[in-house]
Amino acid sequence: MTESSRVLIVEDIMSLALTYASQLEAAGCQVEIADSGEKARYYIEAGRRDGEAFDVILLDLKLPDVDGLDFLADAPELTKHASVVVITADGSINRAIQAMRLGAYDFLVKPVSVERLTTTVKRAGERLRLEQEVQVARSLQRREQFQGFIGGSDVMQVVYRAIENVANSKATVFITGESGTGKEVAAEAIHELSQRRSGRFVAINCGAIPENLLESELFGHVKGAFTGALENRTGAAREASGGTLFLDEICEMELKLQVKLLRFLQTGMVQPVGSNRTVPVDVRVICATNRDPLVEMSEGRFREDLFYRLSVLPIDLPPLRQRGDDVVLLAQAFMTRFSNEEGKTFEALDDETQQTLHRYHWPGNVRELQNEIRRAVVMSAGNQLSLAHLGTTAASPAMRAESGGSEPTQPQHAPDAGADAAPSVLAFQGLTLEQIEKMVIEKAIANNGGSVPGAARDLAVSPSTIYRKLEKWSLTGTSS
Repeated sequence: MTESSRVLIVEDIMSLALTYASQLEAAGCQVEIADSGEKARYYIEAGRRDGEAFDVILLDLKLPDVDGLDFLADAPELTKHASVVVITADGSINRAIQAMRLGAYDFLVKPVSVERLTTTVKRAGERLRLEQEVQVARSLQRREQFQGFIGGSDVMQVVYRAIENVANSKATVFITGESGTGKEVAAEAIHELSQRRSGRFVAINCGAIPENLLESELFGHVKGAFTGALENRTGAAREASGGTLFLDEICEMELKLQVKLLRFLQTGMVQPVGSNRTVPVDVRVICATNRDPLVEMSEGRFREDLFYRLSVLPIDLPPLRQRGDDVVLLAQAFMTRFSNEEGKTFEALDDETQQTLHRYHWPGNVRELQNEIRRAVVMSAGNQLSLAHLGTTAASPAMRAESGGSEPTQPQHAPDAGADAAPSVLAFQGLTLEQIEKMVIEKAIANNGGSVPGAARDLAVSPSTIYRKLEKWSLTGTSS
């Protein structure tokens, strides 16, 4: 393994650096020399960029421009990508301990014998390769949880790996999937796994903000730019500088604003509303939609040039009905979470409940499942979740018929949810006004394929009204 080890010697005394280099090259290593911290950083960055990262860094603690311990402290990621061997004439135990705490693999005191030097570097390179192999093996293992996701199905393993692959890219990511599949969870996972995780993650829902205000929300405005602009506003793009900007429901954006978004993506410059000046912004953009962007383009609602600029790295989230046993894993996790919140105790989901979960179509996907399990936890009096407490969706005869399942006994107070049936007043007996409102809104969303704006059009309300109610119900666990 030593033959392929790339070693960076960071030593300002050139006679020593050349001695170490000749000894390591004789042992089969590829060696570079840096006589300062600044040059060392340059070589390290260049090596990563060119795909020739160093396996071992031999680091002197007394450099002309920086202390070796400070060099390690300022670059904590260094020891994750290379084995660092500290070498110095200062043999104090305190500095040795500090170096090890900062992630150094070993600590050598000058003068160093040839045998000690080559053996230590060889072991350091082998240790790095072993850790890398373990990381690869772990990444290929089936995971049932990942960055906020729950699910061990094959389709979700593909999603997990895709998120890991795109995390550190600077290119834009376009996440597609039905409503409730976890598009914002995916965007947050990409941010948390990226080198931008120390920056802000700023999310904007393009369908929840009126057209005349969305540009200001994105790019900011100056005082007096329009009626009501009483002070300067930074805007989401600049707030996310150094981090990630997430544009949800991107296909709801009006064509005029799509042009300005495209210009921003191409130039990296923001022009606040009412200003003649542009401001540079360093931000990674992730967008998402529950619509089919190809259909939106063909019907003239989404610009083709913007789509291809955004969809550099596409990720498609599968609907819950295609995720097999994930529905049971998710239901069990939600049951555990909500039962803890409610101070209740439930046994594991029985076979009958699991079969019902599998049979149902779940048009609202994970979000719908979460709401159903919360409702069941609140309504159940015993220690076992009952089918009768799965409310107006999973246990509803009409919904079950849509899913191709058998028709169970009609649950108490559950209205007939048939698409053409007009519910009677008796169907809502025992329900509060808020529960009835929630049922109507959820049915409208389901009838529109998970589209909130579509449901808003059917109900003659603003999409933002529905988004606010969905958020409220998610936080309070309101049952229908």
